[in-house]
Amino acid sequence: MSPDSVRLLNGSSLCSGRLEVKSDQSWSSVCETDFDQQDAEVVCRELGCGPPSVLQGALYEEVEAPVWSKEFQCGGQESALLDCRSSGSARNSCSPGKAVGLTCSESDDVRLVGGPSRCAGTLEAKNLGEWRPGFLSTLKEAALVCQYLDCGSAVSIQTAHSSFKFVWSILSDCFPLRDCTTSDYMNKILNLTCSDSVRLLNGSSLCSGRLEVKSNQSWSSVCEADFDQQDAEVVCRELGCGPPSVLQGALYEEVEASVWSKEFQCGGHESALLDCRSSGSARNSCSPGKAVGLTCSDNDVRLVGGPSRCAGTLELKHLAGWRPLCGSHDSWTLKEAAVFCEHLDCGSAVSIEKRRSSRTSAWLITPECVLSTSPLRGCATTDSSYQILKLTCSDFLVQPVISVSSMNGVSKAQQQELRVSRGSNFTISCSIQPQYPGGFFQLTFTSSNTAYNYTQPAVNHSAYFLFPAAKLAHQGNYSCVYHVYAIAHNFSSESRLLSVTVSGKLKQRLSDVYSFES
Repeated sequence: MSPDSVRLLNGSSLCSGRLEVKSDQSWSSVCETDFDQQDAEVVCRELGCGPPSVLQGALYEEVEAPVWSKEFQCGGQESALLDCRSSGSARNSCSPGKAVGLTCSESDDVRLVGGPSRCAGTLEAKNLGEWRPGFLSTLKEAALVCQYLDCGSAVSIQTAHSSFKFVWSILSDCFPLRDCTTSDYMNKILNLTCSDSVRLLNGSSLCSGRLEVKSNQSWSSVCEADFDQQDAEVVCRELGCGPPSVLQGALYEEVEASVWSKEFQCGGHESALLDCRSSGSARNSCSPGKAVGLTCSDNDVRLVGGPSRCAGTLELKHLAGWRPLCGSHDSWTLKEAAVFCEHLDCGSAVSIEKRRSSRTSAWLITPECVLSTSPLRGCATTDSSYQILKLTCSDFLVQPVISVSSMNGVSKAQQQELRVSRGSNFTISCSIQPQYPGGFFQLTFTSSNTAYNYTQPAVNHSAYFLFPAAKLAHQGNYSCVYHVYAIAHNFSSESRLLSVTVSGKLKQRLSDVYSFES
């Protein structure tokens, strides 16, 4: 038989899709009733794939095509489908959804061993007939392996030190995996955990997409009516992502797929969706746009130990917890650092530097991956390091406080407007939380027809601006801007606005102190 006599169409890889058989230069679909598990084993072997994992109609888009008219009767050991015995039938059409859809595991050249299930353990790859530990760089690449094994989404990867040995390094974004391995020599092995029972498809990151749940080797969509916020919290946690930020149907491309028939009833504390209670329903389809689409947040980066949330040691959060980022790469620049500052909503990157530390567990991220991948945890592998990264973003100064006072020092906090009589005196004070010594304050004033600045040095992180007699010209908006030169850069930070209204007559002295804090 020629190698082009069977094919799988409209699937996610060469090893999945709607089955078609070629005879007399014509391709035909096959009806479910004429095809069984042993037939599927032969097709998967013929295509160079692993054993069949899903055999079901309506999984892949169907088209008007002729139907194979014979029932296959394979023993399972044949090398090609057309080598099998067959019996004639009078069939010339299939009912809708009854054409064979087949998913074979990708060829048996990758596996996870030594873990609690076939979807978690030490990564091994087979090439040239030899099994060796497998190695890859990022969670994004690990996601391809999990997909390859029909094990849902990638949850975590951890590197462990071992004796030096030959390994198979798996190249990025390469399929099929059997064509993607190169020989290497290193003292590390890689442990991979896949979610196994849930996955998010067609999203922009590992933490977003259309939800599917796996049961009995088959993946099913979930209807919005059977899924709520607490269920979403469990899924996001199971996938190693942050809390759910968007839960909405029609966000991601939908396909014809079976629908989960139970309503989830999670409490929100469970570690896996299939650990939740559920109640049966009669549902077997979803209205268009009603399959659950889920986006989990990526709150996976922070800066700690610095003067503010926008400066300090760079840390990344994943299943193993918060760890510093390894600073062993030589090519960290402000371009990569800007990705972290933007992620933290901290402006632009000002500086990134390596600091020596005691040997500690760390996340290893390549600068190149940071520029190309979201979420950032998709770039991380576990490692240990003597170097960590310190990052300063442009918005690292805290916000100054602006307040106005009279002689008696009484205050009313959180006011944003002040009414003062003409001729009375008032003082506007600017202060900031201590971060760096020195610096100066500008008190900026704007009105409908003018603008000007008053400047005072910062003494004990504060400055005072006295107005001995209020005039109509003093009516307008004021703010404090703190300026300081630190770590070879000029920084500034502005307070909230204080609005001052000056009344026409001198009625009384200002008696209260009004404080305006961020």
